[in-house]
Amino acid sequence: MPDSRASSSAPRPVSAGAPSPGAVSGVGADKPAVEFRDIDIAYGKFVAVRDFSLSIRKGSFVTLLGPSGCGKTTILRSIAGLVDISGGQIMIDGRRVDDVPIYKRNIGLVFQSYALFPHKSVFDNVAFGLKYRNVPKAEIARRVGQALDMVRLPGSERKLPSQLSGGQQQRIALARAIVFEPQVLLLDEPLSALDANMREEMRVEIKKIQKATGITAIFVTHDQEEALSMSDRIVVMNAGSVEQIGTPEEVYERPATAFVADFLGKANMLAGTVSKSDGPTAITLAAGQTVHVTSPRPLTQGSKVTVVVRPQKLSVGATAGANRLSGRVVSTSYLGGSAIYEIDIGGKTSVRANASINGRVVREGEAIEVGFDPAGCVLLDENGQRIS
Repeated sequence: MPDSRASSSAPRPVSAGAPSPGAVSGVGADKPAVEFRDIDIAYGKFVAVRDFSLSIRKGSFVTLLGPSGCGKTTILRSIAGLVDISGGQIMIDGRRVDDVPIYKRNIGLVFQSYALFPHKSVFDNVAFGLKYRNVPKAEIARRVGQALDMVRLPGSERKLPSQLSGGQQQRIALARAIVFEPQVLLLDEPLSALDANMREEMRVEIKKIQKATGITAIFVTHDQEEALSMSDRIVVMNAGSVEQIGTPEEVYERPATAFVADFLGKANMLAGTVSKSDGPTAITLAAGQTVHVTSPRPLTQGSKVTVVVRPQKLSVGATAGANRLSGRVVSTSYLGGSAIYEIDIGGKTSVRANASINGRVVREGEAIEVGFDPAGCVLLDENGQRIS
């Protein structure tokens, strides 16, 4: 799906999420699992979310990504009915739910804090929602056992949450959210309280469970690595609006705005001026060096642009790419098979290169040459929008 930005003039919600192997097929398979139609959320005069439109396919894993205060958690809580919307509509499986009570929305929730009942057993924690739905006892026992098997904690029914590790508690919270087979699973930064190793393990587990069940999942995080590794689609948000929607590869390799380029991973943002527009576009950087790129459309000589190059796209040494930049190493971070170089290229401009070590490590103070291919960069106009 091409990258898109929310706009008040857009007549339809932007679609997010490719069908997964576990997605529902047959009649109604093309009906979106969740739709946001021109959503506004305000607290008095403060507008937390403005004109938010999004369509999410069944069985997909969609991440709302952005800095604190961008509106991502507010959007998630509005689906669950924990936040009232000021305008627009929220649809689940074609049914409007923004005016439906919380307990009738059939939503599974996994919170950052786990929110387990400390005095209840694992069984009672997982079975809590089923009991309120008047599910027969035998069916409750079957479903709880099935959910615990799925999160790889069979036999833990009689334990209390205090007898479990943080990762195990998170698994119980996940089991409780999926045991009643909700239409949509909402995950509000569920990994933030875990250590680095457990976070990585739980990423894999959550994704496996989501694929196995075919459930539609909406995940909120400010962690770029989580978003890139887990998502079918990423919705990058800023100040209550959508900056870009796309696959992890699209938003990382082809950022639509300066905000996306800067927020999603590291990026070298090289300001410059178009010095030659016929043939390969020549751009003279603020650092005084010139690079050549292939612009998607003709650019006016003298116009201001920014060349965006990811650190991984910069090669080091004599075999550097078609565009070569000379500089001096400011700092070196040795990582074993690779090194991160901070390089002063003049004009109060520095670039970061994350390069494999094919020879010796270049040390601080040494002269260095880095380069990149024209296809390895993105051009932004003077307003910070990708030139396309």
